[in-house]
Amino acid sequence: MKIGAFEIFEPIPNLVKPHAISILHPWVDAGSAGTLTLARMEEIFESRELGELNRPGDFFDFTRYRPNTYLRDGERLVSIPNTSISYAQRDGFPDLIFINILEPHHMAEDYIDSLLKLFEFFDVQLHCRVGAMWNAVPHTRPLLLTGQASGSSGEKLANLVTQRQSTYEGPTTIMGLMNEEQASRDIESISIMTHLPQYLQLEEDYNGAARLLEALNALYDINEDFPEYSLGVKQYQEVDVQMESNSAAKNLVDQLEQEYDNRSDVPQSGASFEDSLPLAPDVQQFLMDVGQRLDQNDGPSS
Repeated sequence: MKIGAFEIFEPIPNLVKPHAISILHPWVDAGSAGTLTLARMEEIFESRELGELNRPGDFFDFTRYRPNTYLRDGERLVSIPNTSISYAQRDGFPDLIFINILEPHHMAEDYIDSLLKLFEFFDVQLHCRVGAMWNAVPHTRPLLLTGQASGSSGEKLANLVTQRQSTYEGPTTIMGLMNEEQASRDIESISIMTHLPQYLQLEEDYNGAARLLEALNALYDINEDFPEYSLGVKQYQEVDVQMESNSAAKNLVDQLEQEYDNRSDVPQSGASFEDSLPLAPDVQQFLMDVGQRLDQNDGPSS
């Protein structure tokens, strides 16, 4: 069955007033925190495939999102980048739709329209967007969460998420147009963003994923022991060990801690770490090396 540009797999599930949880890659998926979060949610709720774009090449430039080739039983296959959709049905709770959204390179209006048609078909009541961005924050403090939510959702997130209207001006994603369209369709919108240490730039930041999962737990009463918590603690402890040998890097973290402790809100989206605290070249190289060494280690597993 086709809904807009999406191919929805049979049999079509009967979802009861579902909530959609999405990530947007790569625009707000620093440290793959959003990707890790969505993958964990799909695993917890034993999600099933719901659909994908029928012709992803209509929206994506495959010289920027590269297809991957792999072998299966000696046969060479190609995996094509796509926006994937899955779902989970829950007794006594809103059903969930998980959407791994790739940012489009062209025909964005049709892309957005297809997502809205999908929401309309399944009677989506709420769309929760989770993601992560780099910022001038220390790894030695709880990662900041910012976003927007209202009503009962806002109450559940009150002790976790700093709610504010962003005043950021500058380059953005075309997917922001969905917000206006959702409002006109009475679809509630929630956004949750975690702020990651820009000086580390880990490829997979498990602490970031743990913070996003903490917020989703407040919304959906998941009550799971997320492995991302312990994995994130281990990652940042390894950073501490490696920084012991570099006093300049430790001084940098001390400055960030002071800023973190003294401010009443976080820097605006788009704020640059380099603009906040200029780094000496040797310190910058050291911090880059720390992040690369962590990324080169065997990745944590659940």
